[in-house]
Amino acid sequence: MLKQSGHKHGKLLKILKHNKPKERKFGKGARRCERCGRYDGIIRRYGLYLCKDCFKEVAHELGFFKWGE
Repeated sequence: MLKQSGHKHGKLLKILKHNKPKERKFGKGARRCERCGRYDGIIRRYGLYLCKDCFKEVAHELGFFKWGE
């Protein structure tokens, strides 16, 4: 689509202005994993903001441990 606009710089700027992604304030789209950028399975407790997979990798370094082990 951008190639189709050719040399029309004003038209290109207008297209980019009106088609940029909306800034999310609420819901899943507002929060991302700080480590990998995923939107799913975010652990927000204690201000971690890590997805469940990243949390599993880093949990021991942060001081978390499994209760039975």
